[in-house]
Amino acid sequence: LVRRDLPDGTKQWPPDFLGLMTYTKQYRNFNVYWKDAKGKLFSIAYVATYKLTEKEYNEKSEYYMLNDEIGGTGVTYDLSGPSGTSPVAIKGGRIEFQLPLYGEPFVVFEGDKFTASMPSAFVDHWEKVK
Repeated sequence: LVRRDLPDGTKQWPPDFLGLMTYTKQYRNFNVYWKDAKGKLFSIAYVATYKLTEKEYNEKSEYYMLNDEIGGTGVTYDLSGPSGTSPVAIKGGRIEFQLPLYGEPFVVFEGDKFTASMPSAFVDHWEKVK
């Protein structure tokens, strides 16, 4: 995760937040962390299996941990294994879909970069680690 754009035009850079997402042939591992202006924390640790086809993206959660001090809910876990599916749009080398679980963002993969957009919250800019 290299940059976050906020709705007010502010751009944030590490270490204001940290994030890493890994896709293997079968798994997605996602970790993200940030602090608000008052120093309260928000973090997610997530492991899921997935399948991507030309028409849909399917994901099944294996492990989900949320620490939301900002929203006041603290640490919660979900090990119930929910699954979700969303449509995929492929345009040339561009792949777009909504991550289907836990209110995650809409993502666009293009080459070695992708964006994750959450309306009225942020646009995150990610780059492939080489």
